[in-house]
Amino acid sequence: MTVARIADLAGVSAPTVSKVINGHAGVAPDTRRRIEELIREHQYQRAEHKPAAGNIEIVFQALDDLWALDSLWALEIVRGVQKVAREHELAVAITDMQRSPTPGRGWSEQVASRHPTGVITVSGQLTRRQQTRLTAAAIPVVALDPSGEPDHAVPSVGATNWNGGLAATRHLLGLGHRRIAMINGPAEYLCCRARLDGYRAAMDAAGLAADADLLRMGPLKVEGGRDAAMELLSLTDPPTAVFTANDLQAVGVYEAARHRGLHIPRDLSVVGFDDLAFVQWSAPPMTTVRQPLAEMGAAAATMLLDLAAGRQPAYDRLELPTTLVVRESTAPPRKR
Repeated sequence: MTVARIADLAGVSAPTVSKVINGHAGVAPDTRRRIEELIREHQYQRAEHKPAAGNIEIVFQALDDLWALDSLWALEIVRGVQKVAREHELAVAITDMQRSPTPGRGWSEQVASRHPTGVITVSGQLTRRQQTRLTAAAIPVVALDPSGEPDHAVPSVGATNWNGGLAATRHLLGLGHRRIAMINGPAEYLCCRARLDGYRAAMDAAGLAADADLLRMGPLKVEGGRDAAMELLSLTDPPTAVFTANDLQAVGVYEAARHRGLHIPRDLSVVGFDDLAFVQWSAPPMTTVRQPLAEMGAAAATMLLDLAAGRQPAYDRLELPTTLVVRESTAPPRKR
């Protein structure tokens, strides 16, 4: 497949196709869309580019401080990618999108000039133009825990978030809790929507309607969990248990309980999500849903190397299992 052949199929000139491939302006939106679809459909690659004996690039949506609690989940993903990269004598490079849902303008051109073995996007998405640019440069892309539904041409790796939400809530129901709150993350994240759906499914199966007063949404940070928990604990009929969308929010719930003079788990049970290393040392050790972050990173890297070698991955969509880890932050509700 050549530029001339793409041009012929699209009914345009070869220079117009080159503009699209190189991310340049001056092409009508409908024409650009038609050319991009043909490039993806025929898997056009620029023959002059040769993969460098280089690296795997991981693109994160936000890394405020790589050593802060907020980024411990990212370090687990990097650890998994590095394990696979080392086995293939590859390096790992990291890009921070500065909280943008997509990389900035010019990013795909910079990546194409470096020509890495491939790119793993974490909790973010590439624009159609960026995806086309990397496809044309023969740079494969894999999405890890995508924030939205990935393009059909982009393989993805995630976790069984719905099952995790279901298991966490069933655990609390099994202890006898009925006033179970959930603090969720931003609704635009697929993983957060799935965890909330799992929570609702467990409540529904127990014959309990999910009380809107017990649902809160906040940033996936300690402050997000603390602020939401302060609101929940101020209700006339507060919850006896709280399930959070990640471990950082659960730490915030611990702080809110401390502020209110409540004992965990005697007065309030708490379940987190992720099973980051520090939660087993929290006081008390935290019950949480383990998300296999390192394994997800390794699976994404393996999938990427298959694509780089011209092999079709075994799965286009891979979900690794989550596991409930019961520690000491949950107990039967205290009689009032």
